[in-house]
Order: sequence, then C-alpha cells, then structure tokens
Amino acid sequence: MAAKISYDDVEVGTELPAQTFPVTRETLVRYAGASGDFNPIHWNEKFAKEVGLDDVIAHGMFTMAEAIRVVTDWVGDPGAVAEYGVRFTKPVLVPNDDTGAVIEVSGKVAAKLDDRAVRVDLTAMSAGQKVLGMARAVVRLA
Repeated sequence: MAAKISYDDVEVGTELPAQTFPVTRETLVRYAGASGDFNPIHWNEKFAKEVGLDDVIAHGMFTMAEAIRVVTDWVGDPGAVAEYGVRFTKPVLVPNDDTGAVIEVSGKVAAKLDDRAVRVDLTAMSAGQKVLGMARAVVRLA
C-alpha cells in the first residue's frame, strides 16, 4: 500500500476527520488477551481503587493505538507512519456499565517537512480531559 494523500494537497492546518472510539470493560479484557497485559488495574475495580485509582483504566498502549487510527485511516496506509509518540497525561476511566468510556481523537497537520512528510498533532480526550499529551506522528505522503 501507499499513502493515498498527496503532499501537494495538504497544508499546515489541514484537519483530519475526527473519530470517537468506545471502550468497555469487555474491550479491555480482549485487549489484555491480545497484548498479554493482564495488570488488574485494567479489569479489577477493587484492585484499581486499592492502588488509588478512581476506577478501572484503559491500557495506555490501547489508548495510543486508538489515537493513531485517525492518522492511518486518513492516510490510507499504516506503513506511511514514520514516527509516533505520545505522553500519557490522564488515564481513561472505564466504568462497569453498558456505556463504558469514549476516546475522542482529532488531528491537524502541524508542519510540512522534507521528503514529502508532514507532522500531525493529535488531541485525545475522554470525559472532558486530555488523555494524551504531545501526541505527534510523522507521516510520509504520496
């Protein structure tokens, strides 16, 4: 695959389509199985509260993975992502109900770089709080 977005068609300030990602306790159990991360803060409410959390929290790497989907869906090729990094600022609390939590992600082209690449800055929010800081990806475009 190759990037479906042309470098020439993108300007600083170009907004990527925002997306929302639901997260339930079932999502967390499935992710734990896939990742091998069975830390009880991600599935056991009693344990999470005993260690000072308000509730069970989503895996940081799960949150990070959901956020980059805004970029990979926009560019059309996950292989076009050359760099990606975030800082974890707040946990995504996932209540034990039928709704769970929602991660809301938006992105904007922040800079045009050499070699037909752009830097995309992401904003990831849950329950009105920024859950990822310094979320940035460098993407090579067509």
